[in-house]
Amino acid sequence: MDFSMPQFIAALPEIFILGMVCIILMVDVFLPARHRIVTYVLVQFTLVAAFALTLPQFRHYPEPVVYFSGNYVIDRLAVISKLFMYLFSFFAFIYAREYIQARKIARSEYYLLGLFSVLGMSIMVSAYSLLTIYLGLELLSLSLYAMVAMNKESDVAAEAAMKYFVLGALASGMLLYGISILYGVTGNIQIAAVAQILQNRHDIVPVVALIFVLAGLIFKFGAVPFHMWVPDVYQGASTPTTLFIASAPKIAAFAITVRILVQTVPSLQANWINILIVISILSMFFGNLLAIAQTNLKRMLAYSSISHIGYTLLGILAGPNSSQGYSAAMFYISTYVLVAAGAFAIIAIMSREGIEFDKLDDYRGLNARNPWLAFMMLLLLFSMAGVPPTVGFFAKLGLLEALVQANLVWLAVLTLIFALVGAYYYLRVVMLMYFEEPAEGMAKIPVAVSSELMMAISLNGAAALLLGLLPSFFIDICRISVG
Repeated sequence: MDFSMPQFIAALPEIFILGMVCIILMVDVFLPARHRIVTYVLVQFTLVAAFALTLPQFRHYPEPVVYFSGNYVIDRLAVISKLFMYLFSFFAFIYAREYIQARKIARSEYYLLGLFSVLGMSIMVSAYSLLTIYLGLELLSLSLYAMVAMNKESDVAAEAAMKYFVLGALASGMLLYGISILYGVTGNIQIAAVAQILQNRHDIVPVVALIFVLAGLIFKFGAVPFHMWVPDVYQGASTPTTLFIASAPKIAAFAITVRILVQTVPSLQANWINILIVISILSMFFGNLLAIAQTNLKRMLAYSSISHIGYTLLGILAGPNSSQGYSAAMFYISTYVLVAAGAFAIIAIMSREGIEFDKLDDYRGLNARNPWLAFMMLLLLFSMAGVPPTVGFFAKLGLLEALVQANLVWLAVLTLIFALVGAYYYLRVVMLMYFEEPAEGMAKIPVAVSSELMMAISLNGAAALLLGLLPSFFIDICRISVG
């Protein structure tokens, strides 16, 4: 085993996060209750410092470099994914602070579990062996299970945590079983070695392994047919936890999906493309159709996320036959996470005094109560619907172009139809905010927002608009990351 100093420098962001988690755990033990803000500040400092440590790696590692005896890779996909995850997690904790403080949720434990999740995601995106991918995934998953269950006063949260844990354990078992089959076939767990050995295998066993591995990955994405946990967990968990689950982990799931499908099993390309076509169509169909029937905004956004994962998978399946398939998928999932985080943040901002403002009727006449918050929600929903000039329009356009380049015109037409269906339930919320009167007794109650939250949500909404007006820079970053 080779553990030289350059390798430790490459893994410095993960080492720093792990060290800071240990330090913050010790500091928090001795903090009096009135000084718990220190834990929050240290966690946010950790994310900012990890971002600063990762940013120079984009220039220092123009080509992929494999370290730690083939278990860790540093390339631009890993670097860009980490930067996005640290940024989205930073904003997720900003949105969570006032919410969990008002509901007396264990604040220190929440932030530390979130930091452990970020560490797991960082390990996942830089993993270059199947075992390292699994270890990072389990560190992420176990932390998320605990975060969902942290609202002890909510029976719905406890139920959601149990569903998430049981189904997540089943998915992890399927993933591990698929990895064990690949190890039995190839005698190796390193991605490059597995890919090379599978080039000469033409039997059914690697295909069986692929099915099990895909089942585990699709569960983490929350796509059909492993989507059952998504609406229950999104609704049952506290809104900041839902926001966190809907943001950074999606980036990590995309990165390991590309690692496994594109880098580990390229010889099975024809098989996984056909599987992804079925999963994408089912996810877009059921996600959009079931979202229309929802009266709870969090459940509506949950079913919406299923459909958006279907759109993302379109870019991955078009990648082998399109010059922009993978970059379009990266651009799509990144921009979706940006706007989804903002939408859940507005739900958290609206929720006051133990009351969750997560029903569609709660947003009637929001423009009369807080015009700026209503406008931010409008930008975010327009982006999800793909309305120009928001960034969601260019994200969907890039996917359609990739599908046409890959000679999947019929799938591009089907995607466009599903996108038009999805626009209905987003525009319904906009109609409620701007063209309906507030519920009785609510019209004269303004929505008070702190300056910190107002600044964060304004940046979120502005990004959805500015990245739509000037998308080329962000598109180039995504193209470089999967080059």
